[in-house]
Parts: sequence; structure tokens; C-alpha cells
Amino acid sequence: MRYRLDVVAADVADVVRFAGGWLFDRAIAGWDVTVLVADHPDERPLRILGAQIVDLEYALATAGHRLPPQTLAVAADLFDCDPRVREGVLQALDQGATEVTLWGQTWPAELDDSVGLVQHRLSAAAQAFKAQAFAAAALPPIPIEPIETFRSRVTASPAVEADLIPAG
Repeated sequence: MRYRLDVVAADVADVVRFAGGWLFDRAIAGWDVTVLVADHPDERPLRILGAQIVDLEYALATAGHRLPPQTLAVAADLFDCDPRVREGVLQALDQGATEVTLWGQTWPAELDDSVGLVQHRLSAAAQAFKAQAFAAAALPPIPIEPIETFRSRVTASPAVEADLIPAG
């Protein structure tokens, strides 16, 4: 069985900008990385990072037919604006079997006690592939930082060694 990371976001650019290096590092480590995204006119940026793409509406409609992933990553702004995403995150946090990770510039206050600040140090390859994904997504070129920062709650008995370390 391969580990699975499901990523939920509104658009491809958001995923590339905030979590592209982490996704690449997980994919290269053998994880199945699936991005559930609402707006995906061009899938190349996510394919560069090693991710598969599934339409968000389809994924939400069929959520009960899939086993839960080992990790669920969600754009915090989508948590705030889509009640189905919010419910899924809260359910995953309550059940405790899934590592739950969020990113974004705004943060849902109701989750402050549930998750802590964590970081992922990108491999050199992740930095290079994230830069290529930036270009493919037509995002303005910026220096790719070696660290991506998230909020996360790791399961009580994680199935895998953590690649997200507490920020501090």
C-alpha cells in the first residue's frame, strides 16, 4: 500500500505557490499525491510536481467512496468559504487518523487549538521543480524559498516519519 496525500484547493496557482515543494518531495518519496482543485484549466504545473488532478466537485460528491488519505492538506481560505471542505477538515481532525495540514495567508481562528505551526525544508530538486511549476502556471518569477510553512496536526501515531517539523 502506498501512502496518499490529498490536497484541496481552489486553483492550481495556490497549490504551487504555497505547497509545491512539499508535494514534490512527497511524490518523489513514493506517495500518491492527488490535488482536488476547482479551477484547473492547465494541469501542467501540478504534473511537473508529480501530482494527479481530480475535479474538486467530483471529489466532494464521491468522498464517501474513498478511503481516507494518510495526509489531508487544505487551503485555509477554502476551509473558510466552502462548508463541505470545512466539514471534511473538522471530521479528519476529530477522527485523529489523518495528518491534517493547512496553508494560506489567513487562518481560521477556530483551529488555533487544533494545529501548530510547522515547516518543510524543500530538497534541491523540489526547489527546481517548484520553479518550473511556477513558470508553467504563469506566476511571476520569484526566488523559491527553501522552506514552506504550514499549520498541521499530526496523528497521535503517525503512519510515516514526519517531514513537517515544528516551527520555532
